[in-house]
Amino acid sequence: MAHIHIVGAGLAGLAAALRLADGARAITIHESATQAGGRCRSYFDATLGMEIDNGNHLLLSGNHAAREFLRAVGSEDQLVGPERAEFAFIDLATRERWTLQPNDGAIPWWIFQNKRRVPATKPLDYFSVLPLLTAPKGATLKQAMRCEGVLWERLWQPFFLAALNTQPEEGAASMAARLLRETLAKGGEACRPLVAARGLSTAFITPALRYLEAKGVTIRFERRLSGVTVAGKRAAALAFGPETLALGDEDRLILAVPAPVAASLLPSLPTPQAFRAIVNAHYKIVPPAGLPPILGVINGTMEWLFAFPDRLSVTISGADRLIATPREELAAQIWSEIRLATEVASPLPAWQIIKEKRATFAATPAEDARRPPTQSALANLYLAGDWTQTGLPATIEGAIRSGFKAAEALLTDRR
Repeated sequence: MAHIHIVGAGLAGLAAALRLADGARAITIHESATQAGGRCRSYFDATLGMEIDNGNHLLLSGNHAAREFLRAVGSEDQLVGPERAEFAFIDLATRERWTLQPNDGAIPWWIFQNKRRVPATKPLDYFSVLPLLTAPKGATLKQAMRCEGVLWERLWQPFFLAALNTQPEEGAASMAARLLRETLAKGGEACRPLVAARGLSTAFITPALRYLEAKGVTIRFERRLSGVTVAGKRAAALAFGPETLALGDEDRLILAVPAPVAASLLPSLPTPQAFRAIVNAHYKIVPPAGLPPILGVINGTMEWLFAFPDRLSVTISGADRLIATPREELAAQIWSEIRLATEVASPLPAWQIIKEKRATFAATPAEDARRPPTQSALANLYLAGDWTQTGLPATIEGAIRSGFKAAEALLTDRR
C-alpha cells in the first residue's frame, strides 16, 4: 500500500487528508506543534479565563470549500449567521449607522433601495467596481478601479482590506476580482456572514481530527520536519530531528507548512517573501442587547467587532502600523472605540491583545506571482497552504481549497 505523508496539520493539511482518507492508502500527518489547526484554532486564555480563538475569522456563505469541509466532518451547524446577507456598519467620525442588505439573486436590485445601500451613495456608484473584473494580470486595485469617494471608504475599502489583509490600493486586482465573483457578484445567497460561534477548534479542528482518526489516519504531534532529502526528481527521505524516514517509490508527500518553513526546506522553491500583520483584541464582557453579531467600523482603529456570548472581539487587518504599539495603549484605544460603537459605559474590562506579525502573505501582484503551483518540481511532492496558487488571498477558504487541490493532484498524477 502506498503511504502518503502530510506535513502540517493546519487546515490545508487536514483538508488534503479528508480527500484522501478512503482506506485505499496509508496516511500519516506529521505536525510540529502539540496541537492541530495552525492559525485556525482555539486555546484557553488564562488572562481572560476563557477559551478564545487565536484569530477572528469571518466566512461567507459562498465559501464552498470551507462548508464542504465542515459537512464532511459533520460540523456545518457550528457556523452561525443571519438568514439573509446583512452587514451592519458604524462610522465613528459621524456616528452614522447603516445596514448593507444585498438581495439573494445575482441581479443587484438592492442598490436601488436607499435603506439597503450605503448612505450618501447612488445606484450608479456601485458599477465603479466592474473594471476590476477585467483588470489585467499584475494590476493593483488602484490601477483597476477608482479608490476614492464615499462608496470606497464605506464598502470597498473595508471589504477588500479584510479579505486581502493588505492595503487595498496595493492589493492584487486578480484576487479581489475572484473574491467579488464568488461572493457579492452572486448576490446575498453567497455573502451571508458566518462565524464559528463556539470557536474555530470546535467547528473545524476537533471534528476533523475525530473523523480522520476514525478513517485510520495516523496523526503524530511534536514532529518537526527539519530536512527533505532529494534524489533526482523525487523526495527520497524526511528528517525529523535525528530520525530519518525513507520514502518508497510509491509513497507521496504533501507539504502543508507555512511559506517560510517550505522555503527553508526547499531553497529553490518560489514562495511569497512579504507578509502583513493582523491584530486581534478580546474583552471579557457580555455584549449589550441588540448589538449585531458582526459590526463593521469606519474611521476607527478597529475594523470589525464580533459579539460572542461571553466577550467582544476585534479584528484589525493590515496592521503592521500597530505591531510596535504597547499592548496596554492599544487595548485602551480599542476599548474607547468599542464604547462609542456599542454605547457600553463599562470601564476597561479584562482584555487580551494578540499580534500576528506575519499573519498572511502580502496580497500584492508581486507576491501573488511568487506563489508556487500545487505540483512541485519533484514528482512525488505536492504543496498545500493558503500561500500556494489558489487564486484567493490567505483565508480559511484558500487554505482548504489548497488542501483539496493537493489531494486531487496526487490522485490524478501519473508521473
